[in-house]
Amino acid sequence: MVRVENISKKLGEFFLRNVSLDVALGEYFMILGPTGSGKTILLETIAGIYPPDKGRVYLNDRDITELPPRKRNIGMVYQDYMLFPHLNVEENIKYGMRSRKYSKQEVSQKVDKLADLLGISHLLGRHPVTLSGGEKQRIAIARALIMEPEVLLLDEPLSALDSETRVKLRKELRRIHSVTHTTMVHVTHGFDEAFLLGNRMAIMHNGEIVQMGEPSDVFRKPNCKFVAEFLGVTNVFQGEAVIDDGNSCINVNGLKIRSATPRDGKVYASVRPEDILVSLKPIESSARNFFQGEIQDISNAGTVLRITVDAGIPLVAAITRRSFLDMGLKQGQQVFLTFKAADVHVF
Repeated sequence: MVRVENISKKLGEFFLRNVSLDVALGEYFMILGPTGSGKTILLETIAGIYPPDKGRVYLNDRDITELPPRKRNIGMVYQDYMLFPHLNVEENIKYGMRSRKYSKQEVSQKVDKLADLLGISHLLGRHPVTLSGGEKQRIAIARALIMEPEVLLLDEPLSALDSETRVKLRKELRRIHSVTHTTMVHVTHGFDEAFLLGNRMAIMHNGEIVQMGEPSDVFRKPNCKFVAEFLGVTNVFQGEAVIDDGNSCINVNGLKIRSATPRDGKVYASVRPEDILVSLKPIESSARNFFQGEIQDISNAGTVLRITVDAGIPLVAAITRRSFLDMGLKQGQQVFLTFKAADVHVF
């Protein structure tokens, strides 16, 4: 559906460097990365706002690299809505239809259909200054969708909203996508958005895509230290690995951690806190990693507690509040940590 081939673009301090990606028809594709990583430039290059210095952009196998934005049939929604303050909601939504050969009745029908889909029918006579942030973003989405774009680009559409509104609009985006089947490319900082909305995701860093895949795979199997740290993988260690019985045995400051991924040499290893089992006594398990250590820190992370245990290296485990209370855990206490070799990702 959307294919970007070796796109490079320099724009002041921001740049893209040989970026390639494919977005399938009807897919909800997420792009994550820190500020300045090139996410917005990538969207705007796809939209035709900036011509690439190098590379090509394809839409449904058509080369659209040289086409102006108005001829690409690509919709764009920004985080700051960009509504016309002097027009009411209905006029904002149908603004772009002036260039289309539809009758007034057909345009009104399209407005009514989208207003019903987005739950904004009661707002059609109001002006943007009277609307909340969530309402404004719904109007911006309706204005883009009425043009029936082949692709809808969303540049951090939820970042300017409060947390409650963000949750509601996230659900709305998922519902809109399921109803319209519009191909969407969504830039965000929010990991929860990537999980709840994305079929696939790409991580950008310094103008490049460094990893791409299904959200669950990227989160559980980061391919480099940057991705692991950016996604909040707490336990990331560097060590020396040797292959032993088809697995890796990684020496991290004297602690031997086993991974089901056979690698040797200098590597990074990561294990997610929720994959580490905490117990007061040794437990019988087929897990290959079993360590004893002392609790150094306990922090409240909302729905879970994070326990930092000194087992020769600091290991962070996540446990439920109920488990924490049942075990009566406290700082300075000795505990046992158990996790599977399959849960240790090596890169």
